[in-house]
Amino acid sequence: MTPEILAACTGARIDRAQAFAVVLPAAMTEFNIDTPARQAAFLAQVGHESGGLRWLIELWGPTPAQARYEGRVDLGNHMPGDGFRYRGRGLLQVTGRANYARTGMALGVDLEREPERLAEPVLAARGAACFWAAHGLSIYADKSDFETLTRRINGGLNGFDDRRQLWAAAQAALHI
Repeated sequence: MTPEILAACTGARIDRAQAFAVVLPAAMTEFNIDTPARQAAFLAQVGHESGGLRWLIELWGPTPAQARYEGRVDLGNHMPGDGFRYRGRGLLQVTGRANYARTGMALGVDLEREPERLAEPVLAARGAACFWAAHGLSIYADKSDFETLTRRINGGLNGFDDRRQLWAAAQAALHI
């Protein structure tokens, strides 16, 4: 995938697209995001969640929502400071101690011990593709069910208009 196509699919500046032009397609291949429909949906979601491949670490306030990460059993955050330590990282913003542990196990990296590694470009891309595969998201891309896909990634429809615009751009760039 050329940097120009990747930029069109994710809303990224060309320098950011160049930085991910090898690692992101490799991660998609590794985790069977292997049709234009799946790739368009994945890249649109990645583009939104990462602000055009810019944010590999969640911007931290903490906002009221972020403050609630602390002590969230569903995220595996049971130690003081886990909310911040296991804040969103990677191209799909993996969040929570339990999700870091699962993702790390799947990738063969101890992300629970070294959560900052999920912000490295290769692991940011692989972590996003791993999350996609682990949550069976290709089925929604195959059905063009972008709303359910967004809810599975985001928990709601935050930024849905931007995500849909990126999806349309990705579909055009990939000739769907």
